[in-house]
Amino acid sequence: MSNNKRVIVVGGGAAGMMAAGTAGSRGLDVTLIEKNNRLGKKLLITGKGRCNITNNTDVDGLIQNVPVNGNFLYSAFYTFSNNDLMNLFQELGLKLKIERGGRVFPESDKAGDVVKALEKYLRINNVNVINGEVIKILTDNGQVIGILLKDGRKFLGESVIIATGGMSYPGTGSTGDGYHFAKQLGHTVTPLKPSLVPLEVNEEWVKELQGLSLKNISITVLNSSDKKVYNDFGEMLFTHFGVSGPVILSASSHMKDIEKQQYRLIIDLKPALSQEQLDKRIQRDFEKYSRKHYSNSLDELLPQKLIPVAVKLSAIPGDKPVNQITKEERRNLVNLLKGLTLHITRFRPIKEAIVTSGGVHVDEINPGTMESKKVKGLYFAGEVIDVDAYTGGFNLQIAFSTGYLAGLYC
Repeated sequence: MSNNKRVIVVGGGAAGMMAAGTAGSRGLDVTLIEKNNRLGKKLLITGKGRCNITNNTDVDGLIQNVPVNGNFLYSAFYTFSNNDLMNLFQELGLKLKIERGGRVFPESDKAGDVVKALEKYLRINNVNVINGEVIKILTDNGQVIGILLKDGRKFLGESVIIATGGMSYPGTGSTGDGYHFAKQLGHTVTPLKPSLVPLEVNEEWVKELQGLSLKNISITVLNSSDKKVYNDFGEMLFTHFGVSGPVILSASSHMKDIEKQQYRLIIDLKPALSQEQLDKRIQRDFEKYSRKHYSNSLDELLPQKLIPVAVKLSAIPGDKPVNQITKEERRNLVNLLKGLTLHITRFRPIKEAIVTSGGVHVDEINPGTMESKKVKGLYFAGEVIDVDAYTGGFNLQIAFSTGYLAGLYC
């Protein structure tokens, strides 16, 4: 193959930068087009600005964490695995560390360092970066021939890689452009929904807990039939509208037809203790504070912000002396702390989701190359494809693996 083959990559996020750098490493003439004034804008806010780039599991572990079309990614994950990704970042000078649950972060805890490493990958592979907004993919006789920018500029090439992201966080440039291009070129785009998204709840009392973060709790999600659809252990956050945080975002991707289903979220505030152990713990606290009122006896058991809500929900009068609390009242408190229940009403809007569920139908993409089965020379990478995963670095690994594959075969 001639090395002057021209490749155009649309989108300068994780998938686009990986695709462009990889194509450039093959000696191809690569142009990366990004409509934002800087590359990697969404990367900068992932993982609360720390950027959880991948997960330190095996390939089967990666697949198991992709509930939507995971099998489509076998070739991508085997061709460019999480270990390959970590090795590449380390070669680019980015030091990494592994945290709980196999999550991999830059040692510096700075997402900006991940973007700098990817920019270095582009530089050393001679990728030409252009600022502009693509409005059309140009084709001729079922073959890609280039792209057209909003300002009228045209860039011609034999391959075009669409790596435009989804529709979540539109402020970072993910405004659904890739879906529009795909449809224009005859592709099927499956329904787009928020995934890994905070949840709104019916209970008014959550507003009193706004900003409260809980660690080491466990959650269980039940559907209308009381069937368990998800359970997890970790961190969560109360907000003015409901709940968010890692375990909540992961739970959201297991909730289907949220408009029709009545989902309940049950929070175990003390998962390390059985009901009996918790009851004994409360008895010890009550003995210690036997002269106090109930509302002043929970300081060692619960965060300060949660105490007034727990008192109210337990239906034990706050001014009741601790030494007068009955066994039955204590049992109610135990049940509350082991089963704090919220009724989910809806997802937050797609613009607040970490990823978009839905996208270009995987049956129309070659899983071994990421090339379109409908248009020669057209490739897809990242969130624009109908694949999405749980939290923990899996979605970025999808972006990097599919980007690498597109860059390798374009």
